[in-house]
Amino acid sequence: MRTMLRETMGQTMAPLRRTVARAGGKLRALREDFSGVAMIEFAFTAPIILGLGMLGTETAYFFVTHMKVSQIAMQVADNASRVGEQDVLVARKVYEDDIIDVFIGAERMGESIDMIENGRIILSSLQQNADGGQWIAWQRCTGNKAFDSSYGSEGDGESGFGFAGMGDAGSPITASAGTAVMFVEVSYDYQSVTPFEIFDNREIRYTAAFNVRDQRDLTRLYPSTTGQNPPTC
Repeated sequence: MRTMLRETMGQTMAPLRRTVARAGGKLRALREDFSGVAMIEFAFTAPIILGLGMLGTETAYFFVTHMKVSQIAMQVADNASRVGEQDVLVARKVYEDDIIDVFIGAERMGESIDMIENGRIILSSLQQNADGGQWIAWQRCTGNKAFDSSYGSEGDGESGFGFAGMGDAGSPITASAGTAVMFVEVSYDYQSVTPFEIFDNREIRYTAAFNVRDQRDLTRLYPSTTGQNPPTC
């Protein structure tokens, strides 16, 4: 009787033993299989690598934008120092159209960073007043950002010596008699290009100044000959 019971149980358990043996073999094979390790490691490291890459891209673009804003300031000051009638016999007259053209050049240069939408460019003509002091004879602006000059507005220093010049208080830029300095201020709010917004809306500000290159009529900025409205501040 016991013999028959053992045989019956042995026959019943045999399929289970074979199943367990096959499962054990598969588990051993799975334990020794490294074909998916690289994919698993990549799944863990990909977000870190991607994040570092975007952070590096954002940082690089921030510094490139700094350079571009600086170049725009220098370009506006340089171009404004050259404009005017091409007549070598008389002092050059500068028209509102000339200043508008200078600003259009700055807009083209800053298209990639939406300079006009997110920034402000202020161009000032720094000259000597009748008393020999410094004054801002005229000032023109472009750009949608709300930003006022840090160094003065049109008409400041019209008489006397109370206005020291434009730029840092310790060493302001001044104009010599019979000429003018084209002083430019540019303020721009940086716009992030990746989800990392560590620099977003951070102000980038630069100034530049160039002395007028030719003999210029400094009495005024002449009205537009094409009917365009002056880009006043």
